[in-house]
Amino acid sequence: MYVKQLAKLMGVTADTVRHYTRIGLLHPIRSEENGYQEYTKQDQQRLKFIISSRQLGFSLKDIQHIIGESEQGNCPCPLTRKLITKRLEETEALFQETLKLRNRMHAALAQWDTSADGANASDVCSLIESFVDPINDSANKEQRNDD
Repeated sequence: MYVKQLAKLMGVTADTVRHYTRIGLLHPIRSEENGYQEYTKQDQQRLKFIISSRQLGFSLKDIQHIIGESEQGNCPCPLTRKLITKRLEETEALFQETLKLRNRMHAALAQWDTSADGANASDVCSLIESFVDPINDSANKEQRNDD
């Protein structure tokens, strides 16, 4: 099958298939008749694996390492566990930062609820200029109390 056929079958764009081919994750056969790249059932299975891996948060570099382990005849499961543990830690840290941002946004809305538009803007926007970050404010208070 050709690029567009594989892409449609697997629910990705043709550009995605081409990119995975360029970086060596897929290995189509070049047709001698027309020069087009033809993808096999093995490429379809590999693309399914890549899509599943991406859905689990693995980077393309991670996927290359996992596939490399397998192609060298090694079981990639220990590496896979190690990599997903690392990705989970990164995701957890990002999630915590996103929660802090969400809390700041809620605090901003609460603080700005009674503020008039354009009141006392010294530079650009008085709402932002007057915002007191409850996260940093409480951290600063704790640090002063420790001193």
